[in-house]
Amino acid sequence: MGKSYLKMNRDELLVRKTVLEKAYAAVQEEGLSLDMSRGKPSAAQLELSHKMMDVLYAQSYFNDETGTDCRNYGTLTGIPEAKRLMGAMSEVDPDNMIIFGNSSLNIMFDTVARSMTHGVCGSTPWCKLDKVKFLCPVPGYDRHFRITEFFGIKMINIPMTPEGPDMNLVEEYVNHDPSVKGIWCTPKYSNPQGYTYSEETVKRFAALTPAAEDFRIYWDNAYSIHHLYEDPKRQDFLLEILSECKKAGNPDMVYKFISTSKVTFPGSGIAALAASKRNLEDIKRYMTAQTIGYDKLNQLRHVRFFGNLPNMKEHMMRHAAIMRPKFEIVEKTFERDLGGRDIGTWTTPNGGYFISFDAMEGCAKAIVEKAKAAGVKLTPAGATYPYGLDPHDSNIRIAPSFPTLQELSEAARVFVLSVKLVSIDKLLEKMQ
Repeated sequence: MGKSYLKMNRDELLVRKTVLEKAYAAVQEEGLSLDMSRGKPSAAQLELSHKMMDVLYAQSYFNDETGTDCRNYGTLTGIPEAKRLMGAMSEVDPDNMIIFGNSSLNIMFDTVARSMTHGVCGSTPWCKLDKVKFLCPVPGYDRHFRITEFFGIKMINIPMTPEGPDMNLVEEYVNHDPSVKGIWCTPKYSNPQGYTYSEETVKRFAALTPAAEDFRIYWDNAYSIHHLYEDPKRQDFLLEILSECKKAGNPDMVYKFISTSKVTFPGSGIAALAASKRNLEDIKRYMTAQTIGYDKLNQLRHVRFFGNLPNMKEHMMRHAAIMRPKFEIVEKTFERDLGGRDIGTWTTPNGGYFISFDAMEGCAKAIVEKAKAAGVKLTPAGATYPYGLDPHDSNIRIAPSFPTLQELSEAARVFVLSVKLVSIDKLLEKMQ
């Protein structure tokens, strides 16, 4: 543990700055070009699913278990065995599931678009209302926020805690403001903090009494089986939201999204939505105008590659073996070089794809720019907030998955150098 920068006087900070600037200049001379900006699986992770390409070939049997030829039109909501596999992954009954294309983000966009133009289960289309608002737990997933911003929906920040969103605020807005139509949630290993909603939080969600009949929880369970550790004690548990909503008398209040994007091939996985029968019927009405059916061959490929959920979970432990050392490199570097210095805090998640770093207030943008000038690309500061506006300019999302271990070690070194230099400048500025 190092000495707190907050306890250093001006002369001590200037001496420290001189040493750090020499180290930073040496890094710049190395000509690094490293990318920690997005949570993309590495090449080694993609190789884990490579044999899926051999599952279907010219002489394959292309029919599903009902005898339907998957090469042809039909089967609007997905083949039965794909529903079972994704239902098991989602912890829901296959009958409460629709299999879509390759992207859950696409399903979310369509769901918001349909609500705008045609309403939710017969309610007034949002485009005809004076105000439409969405609650946005922050820091959160930038692509969620981009969808609601695209449609001109007003976004309201809800602070995140290790237990999940601030539920006092959520209840105040949802239960009393009929213009609040939804909330974005990444409930397990959240993006970017890696938090998992507590049982109490899930039950409070299920017990909401919305002022708007068309309010929906957008439950993006993107990292449902994305643990970093094999030890069950280090695997977060998330209460299943659909069953809790049904128990609370709110069966229609949630859309649950899931995909295999970070299980098999991003961009070539399968995505699904689970919801109540009423919601599914509402969705199917627009699907019949949009498509004759999604890629059943890809559904068949996934089913035959995995067979069942235990095999999928075993596959995810191979992902974990690749991911875990990367997270540990970042966390150990942060602890060694920033621990005790009081210029930043960070999360240590048990799963997911991100580490959330909070710098001193007013420093995040400068840190990202400083790292970029030394050859390390990070997610833009502010991206984890609606409209790209972090009111404290402090949060930075760290994505360890894509670089190699060596690259990650170098990138983490550059990052902590950047944090130290920018923090010293901020402290010196305050002293003046």
